[in-house]
Amino acid sequence: MKIDVFVADKSHLKYAQTICDEIEKAAYLRGTGIAKRKPEYIESKINDGKAVIALTEDGRFAGFSYIETWEHEKYVATSGLIVVPEFRMSGLAKRIKQGTFFLARKRFPLAKIFSITTSLPVMKLNTEIGYKPVTFSELTSDETFWNGCQGCVNFDVLSRNNRRMCLCTGMLYDPAVSDDESVLENITIFNGRITTQDEIQSHE
Repeated sequence: MKIDVFVADKSHLKYAQTICDEIEKAAYLRGTGIAKRKPEYIESKINDGKAVIALTEDGRFAGFSYIETWEHEKYVATSGLIVVPEFRMSGLAKRIKQGTFFLARKRFPLAKIFSITTSLPVMKLNTEIGYKPVTFSELTSDETFWNGCQGCVNFDVLSRNNRRMCLCTGMLYDPAVSDDESVLENITIFNGRITTQDEIQSHE
């Protein structure tokens, strides 16, 4: 099954409810670490050009993620990574993660990029890209970001620890101290479609 990854645009707004449903399912099955979102929120990310979506060649939803900026674009968070179960173990999560990282680096080249997650596969992907584990104190202090964790079942853990720690691991990519641009060199965007060199070589 061929799956394409795109920078989401208005033609993809129709998938907003499906995306929310899949995020909720994943949160229920994992039991931790994913904040629920409303369709309007997902739509705002798509309209702002801050989302990446994966679709099968016949138009079925396969995966999604988005970016958010904080503290006047000093920080960018990559969030909401989701892959529909039937398309997991195919490398799709890596392609989506690379897509959001590429989008963040191109649009906000000076920003520190971060992620908080309980998922070991996501931590592995982050590490491959160049993220480093950090304490929460090195992430954004923006109250709106942390309030977004209220939709997670572990929000009480975060609150009890005065936002110093939770079950999530904080990971950060700081362009000021990293000179690894290999991920950016590996990706191109043409007509909204995100393609990696690895993907091209696999089809040769």
